[in-house]
Amino acid sequence: MTSLAGTGVLLRFNLRRDRLMIPVWVAVNALMVLSMPSTLEGLYGTEAERADLLHQVATNSSFRALIGPVFGDSLGALTAWRVGVYAGALAAVTSLLIVVRHTRDEEESGRQELLSSGVVGRRASLTAALLAAATANAVLALLVTAGLAGRGVAGALALGLGLGAVGMLFATAAAVVAQLTESARLARGLTAAVLGAAFVLRAAGDSVSTDGSSVLTWLSPLGWLSQLRPFAGERWWLLGLFAAAVAAQGALAYVLAGRRDLGMSFLPTRPGPASGRLGTASALAWRLQRGGVLGWSTGFFLAGVVYGGLTDGVADLVGDNEQAREIFERMGGRSGITDAFLASMTGMLGLLAALFIVAAVLRLHGEETSGRAEPVLANAVGRLRWATGHLVIAFGGSVLIMLLAGLGFAVGYGKEAGPILGACLVQVAGVWVIGGLTVLLYGLVPRLAPLAWGVAGAVLLIGWVGPALDAPRAVLDLSPFSHLPKLPGGAMEWGPVLVLLALAAALVAGGLAGLRRRDLTT
Repeated sequence: MTSLAGTGVLLRFNLRRDRLMIPVWVAVNALMVLSMPSTLEGLYGTEAERADLLHQVATNSSFRALIGPVFGDSLGALTAWRVGVYAGALAAVTSLLIVVRHTRDEEESGRQELLSSGVVGRRASLTAALLAAATANAVLALLVTAGLAGRGVAGALALGLGLGAVGMLFATAAAVVAQLTESARLARGLTAAVLGAAFVLRAAGDSVSTDGSSVLTWLSPLGWLSQLRPFAGERWWLLGLFAAAVAAQGALAYVLAGRRDLGMSFLPTRPGPASGRLGTASALAWRLQRGGVLGWSTGFFLAGVVYGGLTDGVADLVGDNEQAREIFERMGGRSGITDAFLASMTGMLGLLAALFIVAAVLRLHGEETSGRAEPVLANAVGRLRWATGHLVIAFGGSVLIMLLAGLGFAVGYGKEAGPILGACLVQVAGVWVIGGLTVLLYGLVPRLAPLAWGVAGAVLLIGWVGPALDAPRAVLDLSPFSHLPKLPGGAMEWGPVLVLLALAAALVAGGLAGLRRRDLTT
């Protein structure tokens, strides 16, 4: 039997398991990219407006750090500038989740041992996971290339291949980390930390250089993506750099996979205490989730500092562009461009916090399906008590990260913290609705619990793309965040906030009632 025996069957199985997650995340990413040219055409329709934008970006280091340098004034080049880094980061997140789920997650749950008892080669699971990620990235590349081909075939192909290359680079990085660690949670966290470091390096390099020539930029794969320069004199040789990195990381993952026992790792996990601070279900939940809470908290605080530092320059960047002003006002209200920007950015962080609460709630699903919940529930611990420990962290953690985001805004902006803290905390009502829906799906129909990622992705798409495309009010109202007051600057309206909080409480109650009555997943 070869080391790749059974790869085809495992690949079909992986794609079937991800038949919801992959299409949703690829669609969100593709729509984010493909909707941008029409938006930019409305914002910067004339050569003079585009020339002014290029001048503003070249002279504003904060915006270069946030988005990157711009290399051309065509709508294609502006699209690659505006969404390239973020689309690449989203492709990276999708890829690392796919690979870790089908490698280390399977080993940690014991399912891989069952599969390995059949005609399955030693490296078949790793190969199938990488092929599943490659499929997702290939579809993304195809959609972006086809959708932007009218703006220039070469540029569209470069951007599509660049996004797919970033995804595969982080897929192979996740494959390496999955061999080194014994925990799927740690594998996801470490790979996400690598992605965060790549973003920070690119931001630091682009802030000091208008053409991306900084050494820091070249240390980041996200910097390579911007330096590929789609629609602005493509640098095709950079795809070779991506290919070399993917090949090197993939080869290392294969070597490591062949030198360890199933379920083992090269970085052993330190045994934790069996009593004391792990003597309760809530303490165990905190031990399991504290790394995620710390990572999200740090990221949100730093994001608040960055966005706060950009606030004073927003008025100069928007200038007399009425279309840009209208988009900010649709996102953040009509109380002035500065307040509208702050409201729109706090709203964006609220949308991202929805991803945190979905991940934290679904930790319950992971503990149940892996069999780790059974030993806990076999003791004097009821289901509601066990679930409450995780839900307190999920819902309380969302409050914490939004609070830290507000403090970051206050630090970066240098103004009174009260209004911005209020603007961040009001987003919690929308976040809790998404969390409540996740609890409901998990409690009533656990096999459909991963659909919560699709809901969060749809809400993210509505919040990011809807205002830019001036989507109908009926579409925007599908998101709970569109019903929140636009703070700071706008009037505080308690009615919608209380309704959303009541809805979240009802959803959580329904989910817990379902969990209490159903059988555990086997």
